[in-house]
Amino acid sequence: MRRQTATCGVTPDGSGRSLRLDPLSLPVRFDAHDARADGYTRQIELHRERVVLRRAVRGMQMAINVRVSDFTGVALRGNDEAQTLVLVHRDPSLSVPLLVSADGDELNEAWAIWSELFALPQLDEGARKPAPRRRRCNAIRARRPKFLMRRRTAMSRELSVHRAEREIIARN
Repeated sequence: MRRQTATCGVTPDGSGRSLRLDPLSLPVRFDAHDARADGYTRQIELHRERVVLRRAVRGMQMAINVRVSDFTGVALRGNDEAQTLVLVHRDPSLSVPLLVSADGDELNEAWAIWSELFALPQLDEGARKPAPRRRRCNAIRARRPKFLMRRRTAMSRELSVHRAEREIIARN
C-alpha cells in the first residue's frame, strides 16, 4: 500500500499544508480529524471499492469497512475561505474528507474526478431542502384508540341482545 503522507493527512503544527488527495493514485492511507476518537485522529484507507476507517475510542481499537457504493455521494462543504470536498455517508461520523482548498476551479475539477471515479453523484448541499414530513403507513395508524375499542364491544353486546329479542318475537 502506498502512502501519501507528503501531501495529505493531519498537518503538523505550523504547517500551511491542507488535505489534498490524488484520485488517480489509489489506494491511499491518511490520517483525518475525528472529534470522538482518542488523540482526535482516525486512520483512513481509501480504495476504489471500499473505505476502511481505523480509530480508537477509550482504548478500544476498531476498524470499520464500508463499501464505496454505501456512500450517498461527493459533496462540497464549507464557506468562502476554505471549502472541503467530502465523501458523504448517511452516518456523519463515516464521511471522509478528500480535499480542502480555497481555489474554486480546483475544487470543481476534483469534484468531477472523484464523482466519476467512485460512480457517485455530485451533491450540492447548499441547495438542500428539508425532507418532507413522512406519513405513517402501518397497521396501527388505522386502529382505533383502546377506550373506543372497549365501547365497541359493549355496543355489540347490546346489538346481540336486540337481535335475540327480534328472533323471539319473529318466532311467536
